[in-house]
Amino acid sequence: MEDQLSDVVREKLADAVEMEFPSAMRREQVLPGVPGKAHAITGMRRAGKTFYLFQCLQDALARGVARERLVYFNFEDERLEGMGATRLSQIVESYYQRFPDFRRKEEVFFCFDEIQLVHGWERFVRRLMDSEKVRVFLSGSSAKMLSREVATSMRGRAMETVITPFSFREFATARGVEVPYGAATSSARTRSLLQKTLDDYLLIGGFPEALHVSAGQDRVNLLQGYVDSVLFRDVAERHAIGNLVALRAFTRQLLRNPAKEFSVSKIAADFGSRGIAVSKETLLAFLDYFEDAFLISPVSIFARSERRRQVNPRKLYLADHSLASAFSPAADSERGRLLENVVACELARKTRDLAYIKTADGQEVDFIATAFDGSRHLIQVASDVSSRQTWEREIKALLTAKQEANDATLWLLCETPPPADFEIPEKVTVTPLCQWLCRKELAED
Repeated sequence: MEDQLSDVVREKLADAVEMEFPSAMRREQVLPGVPGKAHAITGMRRAGKTFYLFQCLQDALARGVARERLVYFNFEDERLEGMGATRLSQIVESYYQRFPDFRRKEEVFFCFDEIQLVHGWERFVRRLMDSEKVRVFLSGSSAKMLSREVATSMRGRAMETVITPFSFREFATARGVEVPYGAATSSARTRSLLQKTLDDYLLIGGFPEALHVSAGQDRVNLLQGYVDSVLFRDVAERHAIGNLVALRAFTRQLLRNPAKEFSVSKIAADFGSRGIAVSKETLLAFLDYFEDAFLISPVSIFARSERRRQVNPRKLYLADHSLASAFSPAADSERGRLLENVVACELARKTRDLAYIKTADGQEVDFIATAFDGSRHLIQVASDVSSRQTWEREIKALLTAKQEANDATLWLLCETPPPADFEIPEKVTVTPLCQWLCRKELAED
């Protein structure tokens, strides 16, 4: 058995230094520039973590790193089943037996995909980093360990890079649409093309595989399969959940209501009336599991009081807006909610803190976002502001909310500009949403 495992390791290492890296859509995420850390590539299933590993290796190759020093090793191989942590060193030793001149002289890049399948891998990786001249990349998610835990298991020795479904910019690029720099677009044709691309983005979503599925029903089945993988592999199996009826019902409830406030207590009471036996505490646990698996992102109310944050309902956003359409036939009609979810995902990529704000008189602004430079931005999302009543409501909410966050800039994001006779307050920036989504930075000019 040991000889057989040794043969498999040597075979996989030979493939690792000879294989051609697969090509894929280039992702925008940038690795942290902190030396001496492993890179933990995390994110929801099927968002593109493995292809991002290959992108990192291709970048190193372009910088002049020898191909033999770029090693990709995937542990999701039935021939490695039962491999223990004590055998992990064999991978490194077999590699250096083949390339002895590299040892402690040249930096070797080791990409370990699905390494969490090997129990006790953390100590191996920490020892490898301490004893050899290496750069380590980790990625994976499974019923045994969610991908986010790959980073936390390293006890401060890893920096996390979250791979999300495609942003609007990435989606447009993948479709062959040239994305203009920043928000400036002088051409009417460019604006029309961006709006058409946004329509397609709302329909298809940002999961890489979904871009190549033309039939709507096939795309729905694909996305539902992604969610099933999260539910059964990352949640039910891992946490030994027996109440699958409640788990699936809760999932459908959340996925069908993006960009809305939700109350676990009310959902538990509703389930009880429908004969679904589940406690509020169990649903709260489910919610934590979904968040750990990157399926959802709850956003709290903006408040200086911790108690107010806890007692007020949170708003729910999905990893990708397409999941709502896949689980609710009516989601297409709630365009405003889908657009708000798109903005929430974009802000999560660009900011360090995100909340929604309610004023003392009950008006709501969708987001108050704190950028990495500390600047704050009040952002309202509206699909259609052609009605004067809608326009005045959205503007009033922004101006009122500024009294609670006086240093914040004010943004109204809409699909089309307001009518020419609508007065735009000096403090408010009104921007077509498809142009705002082209920005790489939150506050770029």
